[in-house]
Amino acid sequence: MLKRLAKCVREYKIYVILTLIFIVGEAVIETLIPFVTANLINDIKAGAEMSEILKTGGLLTVMAILSLCCGGIAGFTCAKASSGFSKNLRKDLFAKIQTYSFQNIDKFSSSSLVTRLTTDVSNVQMSFMMIIRTAIRSPLMLIFSVIMAFNMGGMLAMAFVVVIPVLAFGLIMIGRKAMPAFRAVFKKYDRLNESIEENVRAMRVVKGFSREEYEKEKFGASAENIRGDFTRAERIVALNTPLMQLCMYVNMVFILFMGSKLAITTAEIDVGHISAMLNYGMAILMALMMLSMIYVMITMSTESAKRIMAVLDEEPSMVSPANAVTEVKDGSIDFEGVSFKYSQKAQKFALADIDLHIKSGMTVGIIGGTGSSKSSLVQLIPRLYDVTEGAVKVGGVDVRKYDIDVLRDAVAMVLQKNLLFSGTIRENLQWGKADATDEEIREACKLAQADDFVMSFPDGYDTKIEQGGTNVSGGQKQRLCIARALLKKPKILILDDSTSAVDTKTDALIRAGFKSYIPETTKIIIAQRISSVEDADLILVMDNGRITEMGKHDELLRTSEIYREVFEQQTNGGDGNEAAE
Repeated sequence: MLKRLAKCVREYKIYVILTLIFIVGEAVIETLIPFVTANLINDIKAGAEMSEILKTGGLLTVMAILSLCCGGIAGFTCAKASSGFSKNLRKDLFAKIQTYSFQNIDKFSSSSLVTRLTTDVSNVQMSFMMIIRTAIRSPLMLIFSVIMAFNMGGMLAMAFVVVIPVLAFGLIMIGRKAMPAFRAVFKKYDRLNESIEENVRAMRVVKGFSREEYEKEKFGASAENIRGDFTRAERIVALNTPLMQLCMYVNMVFILFMGSKLAITTAEIDVGHISAMLNYGMAILMALMMLSMIYVMITMSTESAKRIMAVLDEEPSMVSPANAVTEVKDGSIDFEGVSFKYSQKAQKFALADIDLHIKSGMTVGIIGGTGSSKSSLVQLIPRLYDVTEGAVKVGGVDVRKYDIDVLRDAVAMVLQKNLLFSGTIRENLQWGKADATDEEIREACKLAQADDFVMSFPDGYDTKIEQGGTNVSGGQKQRLCIARALLKKPKILILDDSTSAVDTKTDALIRAGFKSYIPETTKIIIAQRISSVEDADLILVMDNGRITEMGKHDELLRTSEIYREVFEQQTNGGDGNEAAE
């Protein structure tokens, strides 16, 4: 895990190396300062010449400035290294997520992925910064201070032999007790983010049902759970301070008592050495306390690192094969004995026994109630999921043999949930074709019946789309998404209930535009209104994951009870959507 994470340092290695160099310099200088200070005190006590005193004082000043410079530079390079490390780690995580299939993404909730990209990366970044700065500095200060203390203090240094193990043992126990509480926090962070995400996404529903107070209570409960776990953990960690102070004062009393006794009775030690021993004692205890804090921080970040590695180690369930096919010949589609379920553990198939053959250029309509697996069927065509049994072929080739990017570039999908990105209308449409000209954009929008309302905006195609497309209506959003798909001029166009928010006249004009603009493209239209598919070359009626009937409109009216019932309900004054449901 450490090796994998270390790879994210990459171009920032030089800052890590510089940090270590200046940290060593700072530690060496800081352990020498008490030694020089002790000599200065002894020189003053002995009545040394002013020139000698000034010389030693000047040396102390230079050492203090050098220590300050080393610490400042180390802080700067450490900040550069840690921020660069977290940037690369987030980029690697995001890039990995982009390779996931829907099946992979289904394993992680979106709120959990957000937590891993934000809170977990921040925790690992903090530990990385502490490791290359404090975790190097503290052991060095501990080792150097102990060496200097035994070199200068003789018997007085024996105090550290007792205090250091006691403090180290206490700090380790505190860290171990705090670990479980910190570990419990992360899953609760996921639930908190999920609560926020649901609330923001469903804000209109929340306000429509006046459920603001309920949502506040639900969020408050999640926040309280996190507060409780953090409080328990911090209460344990807070024991560091009294333990540290106890050991520090015991150490100071011992040094002052024994040092004074030795200085008065035996003259084996003087005031300068006592002062140095106090400073070294403080440095040793502070180093141990910092190590304990690092231990707790690393404990927290270890859990974060494991969650990050779970994302990085997740292998995409579908990849392009070796020697992949790089050209889609045409828009023909064949389902050969296809059965599909979303999880291998699932007992029931979402789709079962699908045999279907669609010629290139055909228009195919799909009708069925909610839960009949209409969307599941079309998602197998661009290989958003892989079949469980059988094969799906596009252009006569099994979709699993294609280069994934080539296949998906040949298939344009307009989904049930129409999504527009933050940016201008033009930028959103260029997702279909990055180098599309203004003429091509306007032509696609005219065919999708979107040009008129776009040009009614003051900024036209440069109008800003808010996050989630909240400043355009549902019907406008659908038409823009259709125009975006048309710009690709794909071999296969799939409309997954993508005209439900437009009126029947506009729906008919859009379908008429398909015939003139993309006559050779295979068009699959999932709809709830019979009028949206009645002129299709082939209509599929789906129920419970199976194709129960197929044929043209007139034929199905004679042979399909489900189709005839829906048609009669819609033509007798129903709104269409309710009937299809």
